[in-house]
Amino acid sequence: MQSVVEWALEQSEQAPTTPNEEWTMRQLGRGLLLVTLIAIGGCAELSETQQRTLTGGTAGAAGGALIGAIAGNAGLGAAIGAGSGLLGGYLYGQHEASKRDAYLKGVSNGYNQAQQQSG
Repeated sequence: MQSVVEWALEQSEQAPTTPNEEWTMRQLGRGLLLVTLIAIGGCAELSETQQRTLTGGTAGAAGGALIGAIAGNAGLGAAIGAGSGLLGGYLYGQHEASKRDAYLKGVSNGYNQAQQQSG
């Protein structure tokens, strides 16, 4: 059975383009594949907040680069998008952590009250 990596490399080599575009598309495809594999493997030891921060930064950079490319400066757009994505991901991670902590505190308090009433 063919792995995802082999399939992606095969597809990038089969794309019919002009010689200049072919080199660019192949390099872009391999670069994106490498970044994706590193990102997937690199998140294993991160906390949920760290994962959300990294995801927000990555998504922000991609969106910023896309908007920046349309506006004429992809690098600046990626930098602005990455910064805002990192901040948004971090804040969302902190919000979710506080919700989880409040839930666990409520469960613990309920358990303690039940133990006091039955004991």
